[in-house]
Amino acid sequence: MAEVDPGSVPVPGSEALNGTDAMNGTAAKFVATPEGTALAYGSLLLMALLPIFFGALRSVTCSKSKNSSDMPETITSRDAARFPIIASCTLFGLYLFFKVFSQEYINLLLSVYFFVLGILALSHTLSPLMAKVFPASIPIKQYQLLFTQGSGDAKEEIVNYEFDTKDLVCLVIGGVVGVWYLLKKHWVANNLFGLAFALNGVELLHLNNVSTGCILLGGLFVYDVFWVFGTNVMVTVARSFEAPIKLVFPQDLLERGMDASNFAMLGLGDIVIPGIFIALLLRFDISLKKNSRTYFYSSFLAYIFGLGLTIFIMHTFKHAQPALLYLVPACVGFPVVVALFKGELTEMFSYESPEEVIPSSPRLTSFPTVSGSPASLASSMDAVSMATGSSPHRRRLQPTSM
Repeated sequence: MAEVDPGSVPVPGSEALNGTDAMNGTAAKFVATPEGTALAYGSLLLMALLPIFFGALRSVTCSKSKNSSDMPETITSRDAARFPIIASCTLFGLYLFFKVFSQEYINLLLSVYFFVLGILALSHTLSPLMAKVFPASIPIKQYQLLFTQGSGDAKEEIVNYEFDTKDLVCLVIGGVVGVWYLLKKHWVANNLFGLAFALNGVELLHLNNVSTGCILLGGLFVYDVFWVFGTNVMVTVARSFEAPIKLVFPQDLLERGMDASNFAMLGLGDIVIPGIFIALLLRFDISLKKNSRTYFYSSFLAYIFGLGLTIFIMHTFKHAQPALLYLVPACVGFPVVVALFKGELTEMFSYESPEEVIPSSPRLTSFPTVSGSPASLASSMDAVSMATGSSPHRRRLQPTSM
């Protein structure tokens, strides 16, 4: 989730604004074919599953990191309780901004912000793959970008960015996608950034225990239902917000090819929020040391069921749906039933995510510093923007070893 859960919905094609006509100031409705609709919804479902599955796997490695600058953000029960309130304030604030100020200028500022954030997120996503395919014949050089403020004991570190040759290649690839997105706002570039944001969120935002997950999902369940069914705020923001905080897929792809412009969409919050709970259950599976992934697979299948049900209800009633209305009961209910059946309910709710017991582990309530490797910089910016829409603060300058 980039800043807030933006839409909780694949929006029906019959209601979505045609992108080409919208630019010309008209709203022409497009009736999708059954094949186009099935392709769009199936693609959204597949795209939602990829960052959850691979993000959960990467979260296991992330939780074992010995480098404090590369460790995940830990969400506690206090953070989880405040999260829906912060998200509601941010969402309504965006709604007022779009009502009062020109949508064009707001989206221009957001485009620049997400251009930078997207490059870092995509670079972090590609870095493990780049480490495997990078030619051994090319020497690896270390680089550091450092900005400070003040002097002496009062010197503060604003940016301390360490990277190497492999990271530089990833940043160049991310930069190419970023320029493509910035200039064309193409839906493929949007989805590349969106998938990177979602994977980073699942990997780097960690719940400290199952109870915290239930508090977070329960609070956002109410948040989602209220803002979708109770007001037009969320749908308005989702359609006005031109930023890669949602996955989109055209329902007219078969007719118009890559120039298609009538989209079904799914908010990143409907991927990241259930995803971090599913990732927690994978780490719980590993902690049991039974060489099984029962809770991970049960919650993963529950997510497929919940999102499929969301799409079915939305398509049947032709109205935007709060996806967490269906995802939360499924993703929480399925694993709880499995735990009851296996007699492990107590163990599941008493499990503490391992990074929570490490004293140096950062918490969501303490904003991370913009420092370290590309991975840590991406995680810092991505986690904070997903959680609160705020920027990381500065810290005292500390010696950095190269």
